[in-house]
Amino acid sequence: MTFKAACLQLNSGSDISSNIVKIDNMIRKAAAKGADIVFTPENSCHMVSDIKSKIKDCPKQNEHQAVSHYSQLAKELGKYIYIGSLAIKLDNEKLANRSFLFSPKGEILKTYDKIHLFEVSLDTGEKHREADNYQAGSKAVIAKTPLANFGMTICYDIRFPHLYRFLAKAGANILVIPAAFTVPTGKAHWEILLRARAIENSCYVIAPAQTGTHEGSRKTYGHSMIINPWGEIMANAGEGEKIIYADIDIEQVDKIRSSLNSINHDRDF
Repeated sequence: MTFKAACLQLNSGSDISSNIVKIDNMIRKAAAKGADIVFTPENSCHMVSDIKSKIKDCPKQNEHQAVSHYSQLAKELGKYIYIGSLAIKLDNEKLANRSFLFSPKGEILKTYDKIHLFEVSLDTGEKHREADNYQAGSKAVIAKTPLANFGMTICYDIRFPHLYRFLAKAGANILVIPAAFTVPTGKAHWEILLRARAIENSCYVIAPAQTGTHEGSRKTYGHSMIINPWGEIMANAGEGEKIIYADIDIEQVDKIRSSLNSINHDRDF
């Protein structure tokens, strides 16, 4: 089965409503060009440096305007919409970094809460401690659809290959990695890690990303990519806001695994 996937590369700001409108327009453009499923990056609707204001402004899932908006949009367009992540307020006042997959009927098929929370101290002085304000997820998630089986992950998860091995062995044939990668780590590791996850698991990788300078001078790397199960880059967005596309032939996963079946050659040691 072949289908067309689209990745939105965004420079999201601090205003949720404005981001929703921009993403809406881009999703409509992608749908008009034949995309069967559209993917957005991590923190699609809310990139802000002041975490206190973010916690204050973030609603719970059943009150989040983006959730209801993209549910309705998916139903209107008759397309799958994969929102890379939204910040969702939990009952304990912490946040969840949560992905959503909406069906063409507007239903929430699956959600995934980021398991590995970002912690880094760069030479530039840039520091991130996501665990201070976010609650880590505890469940690996595969969204099974007529298009493909999507292994749901987010950004920093990419550095933990055992998660992707588990997803692939559990039936995922596409690994989704929405991100807001920093520029220094992006230049050094982003492409290498994405291609490695594709190659070692014989899976497609779809990785929509944030790009450019955001509120509070935070900078993200961009370079959204779609990679085939042989590790070849099918589309690379480079820098700037744009949409990339690729035709996904899911039979290629089985074809590669039938000739190089390392996914079933793991041994205990």
